Formats: sequence, C-alpha cells, structure tokens
Amino acid sequence: MEVTIHNPALLLQRLSEAHVDFVIIGGVAALIHGSTVVTRDVDVCIRFDERTLRALATALADLHPKHRITPKKLPFEITDQNWASLKNLYLQTDWGILDCLGEVAALGAYEEVVKNSESTLLPFGTCRVLTMDALIRSKEAVGRPHDLQATAQLRQLKRKMQLGQESQPRADEDEAARDGKA
Repeated sequence: MEVTIHNPALLLQRLSEAHVDFVIIGGVAALIHGSTVVTRDVDVCIRFDERTLRALATALADLHPKHRITPKKLPFEITDQNWASLKNLYLQTDWGILDCLGEVAALGAYEEVVKNSESTLLPFGTCRVLTMDALIRSKEAVGRPHDLQATAQLRQLKRKMQLGQESQPRADEDEAARDGKA
C-alpha cells in the first residue's frame, strides 16, 4: 500500500523540534526551490550518530515508525547494539514516508551536505535545505526519470531567477537616476 504524506511540514517540524540534525533533500527540497514535481515522501540527510538517531526515534515514537523496505516491516527503534550499523533509514510513519540518508549522491556524507545547503525559513521555523545547484547535481547523479524531470524544471527556474536579477536595476543605478545623475 502506498501512502502519501499529508503535510511534509509536519514531519519536518517534528524533526526540528526534537533537535535532529538534518538537511532537506529530494522532492521536498525541489518544492521549496519552486518546482512543481510531485513527491510521495520526505527525504532528509541526517548525521548518523547516536544522539541524532535517538532524537529521531523520540521524535517519531508516537507516529509508529516502521522500516518500510524490510519484509516484516519491523518497528523502528534505536538500541545500544544497532545504532552504529545504520547508514540509511526508510521509514513509514502514521504521517507518511520519511527517508533518512547518511550520504547524498554527488555530494557525500552529512558534513558535505551541510556545506551545500542554506538556511531557509519555513512556516514552522528555519531548516537547512540543499542549495538549488547541489540539488541539481544530486538529482543528475541519481538519474532516475523523475529526478531528471525535476532537474530540468530546477534548471529552468534557475535561468528565470538569473534573468530576473539581470533585468533588475542595481540599487546605485536607481539612486543615480533619482538624483538626476544618470
């Protein structure tokens, strides 16, 4: 059974409030940058250390998270024995799908992903989101049809933004024109 997220902001807010270190990647990052590509999940890159994983488990506990790719759909839990072996998590929650990756294609591990992200104000607070350029590189590296579709749209949005900036007069030009010095 496929489940779509009702509101990605709710899952992201939950992570933020629990102090989970994460960067928004994938389709939700594309949406934040202006894409209209539909996504069925929330993808984040997280630091796979014990503190972050325990914070994640606490944040999701009442949402009944289960490993969605395992045959038995086992409940998600962090123990002293398992946390160090985890690299990626593909979870189904009561609020939808949450995929937590330790690395992002073409970028690397969490620390590199953070360097390729920017703070973005969302309705519930500020979160880190992959920059448009980093998102394009990552989606091109993955190369799935829907990633390439998003990449084409992101490139088009980037061109429009660049054209918009070029057609905007610079502040000093505006000032000179107002002062009659242009």
